[in-house]
Amino acid sequence: MKRWIQRAVLAVLVALVLAWSVLPILWMAISAFKPGSALYAPQPIQPFMPTLEHFQGLFSGSNNLGRYIQNSLIAAGVSTLISVLLGMMAGYGLARSHFRAKKHLSFWIISTRMAPIAAVIVPLYLIFSSLHLLNSVTALIVAYLTFNVPFAIWLFNAFFVDIPESLEEAARIDGASHLQCFLHIAVPLVTPGTVTIAILCFIFAWNDYAFAATFTGPGSQTIPIAATQLMTQSGIDWGKLMAIGVVTVLPMIVFGLAVRRWLVRGLTLGALK
Repeated sequence: MKRWIQRAVLAVLVALVLAWSVLPILWMAISAFKPGSALYAPQPIQPFMPTLEHFQGLFSGSNNLGRYIQNSLIAAGVSTLISVLLGMMAGYGLARSHFRAKKHLSFWIISTRMAPIAAVIVPLYLIFSSLHLLNSVTALIVAYLTFNVPFAIWLFNAFFVDIPESLEEAARIDGASHLQCFLHIAVPLVTPGTVTIAILCFIFAWNDYAFAATFTGPGSQTIPIAATQLMTQSGIDWGKLMAIGVVTVLPMIVFGLAVRRWLVRGLTLGALK
């Protein structure tokens, strides 16, 4: 009886968490395909004839969403690639080095990631202004690197520490160089962790609003900025807002489901040691 009650309580908690997480996304997805008459009706109209008018409105006219998607992909993709490469090399070097202040250095690296975004916006704005980088995608890439690189270094350091150094020592006895040990032994062993770090860095850059609202201009704005432009003094275009929400969330869901096996392995890498 006690075990049955525990399972029942666990099932109820799981159901509540799923409802809290899935129902808003489901409601957004359904609303994106509702016609205006059903979307603004006082009472929910079921069933209704699905329509693509809201999505067509996003990709037509002067404010074409394709330009915003392109800017988001460039800023998030380039910053993620650079963060993974720099984080991988720095994390490996930190994991294989031995010096007195190593723990303090690791804490200092991750502490820069824990700083609130508001604390670095003004310094970055002044730097970008002096370098003439404002209103460009380059400014976004550099801004994202300030947060993603420390995060990547900290996680890669933890992943590489879990790899026994004896594997690399055996390879060096056989004549392998330090670079070959890094590329052919260490890097393949942390592939799940690499995928996890890349996903987390990409999600942070893809969903960012504060940096995009501060450092971009009309030609370099991203999807979150496009969503805010649908909320004006005359009202909120709920149909297009729900549609742009689907466009923003759907790639992340599909990408996460596609690599979920690597994501779970990366999040639990070294947990059993």
